[in-house]
Amino acid sequence: MRFRTVGFDLDGTLLDTSRDLGVALNHALAAIDRPPVPQAEVMNLIGGGSGLMLRRALALTGGEAGVDFEALRQILLAHYEANIAAHTALYPGGAAMLDALDARGVKIAMVTNKPQHLAVKLLGELGLLDRFVCVIGGGAGFPLKPAPDALHAMVERSGGGAAAYVGDTTFDTGAAQAAGLPCVAVSFGFNDKPVGELGAAAVIDHFDALLPALAEL
Repeated sequence: MRFRTVGFDLDGTLLDTSRDLGVALNHALAAIDRPPVPQAEVMNLIGGGSGLMLRRALALTGGEAGVDFEALRQILLAHYEANIAAHTALYPGGAAMLDALDARGVKIAMVTNKPQHLAVKLLGELGLLDRFVCVIGGGAGFPLKPAPDALHAMVERSGGGAAAYVGDTTFDTGAAQAAGLPCVAVSFGFNDKPVGELGAAAVIDHFDALLPALAEL
């Protein structure tokens, strides 16, 4: 393992947040008398932050005309924050994978487009926050992925050295490429393209395969 730091995206990579996000999204849509988005379709809307998720949902349910978008986004976020860990959990193999990285002395970091305070709250409620040397989310002073700035900060805050990143969308692979970091894509996440087209250095179907994949990079 040549990497001193391994960074993770949050939604759709380390944690399956789709059900809690879907509930909050449909709560917001109900506030303007829009039909709910079926849970099976919610995964296709996630990626790029809450605003983009909401815009995609509005496009599916009648458009944005006459909608106070920012007020509606705040309704979504308030409901989500109040119910942030009701159904969210690590993807299968996630806990063992984090243990294995820790046992090898690898620093574990988080860079997500989720608002910073929500990322910290969610990881805290799941008892995972102490595993991370740094958590960088939206609103922490850096542009959202696919801009590379937060990944550069992740490496700096983790003490420098070789780093890799793990994600599930073009936001993640694009940020990693721009930051000069190899990226591993997970096929079980909220992929916004077929996983083989994301441009990752490696693709895994289960967290059991992450350490072997990193060892080969």
